[in-house]
Amino acid sequence: MNTAEWEALCDGCGKCCLNKLEDEDTGEVAFTRIACRLLDDDTCRCTHYEIRHQFVPDCVTLSPQNIGSHAYWMPRTCAYRLLAEGKPLYSWHYLISGDRESVHRAGVSMQGMTLSEFDVPEEDWEDHLLDGDL
Repeated sequence: MNTAEWEALCDGCGKCCLNKLEDEDTGEVAFTRIACRLLDDDTCRCTHYEIRHQFVPDCVTLSPQNIGSHAYWMPRTCAYRLLAEGKPLYSWHYLISGDRESVHRAGVSMQGMTLSEFDVPEEDWEDHLLDGDL
């Protein structure tokens, strides 16, 4: 898979850009509605994707080589995680539907649901945990 094909797997849900809390004892990952400072809440896309590491140095760059070690903290609906787990894409994924907006219409994106990490102190993130299995 070339770089363009790999990048095309992103469904634009915005869930990977949510700040997460990981239990050190169990490894369980909990998603918050606190988003990375670069996430555009309307489009669920990174506002500076190509140069994001200049702003967020620890932003993970997924690749076919490292997805296996990072899949556990990706949302369960994520195409990268699904690929790593040998599962098919959902019907709302734009590579299936042909429509980039289908992720939002299906209600699986974070569109209009996030808070900026600039607006919520890190010690309050537990107050913004998302229910359910993302």
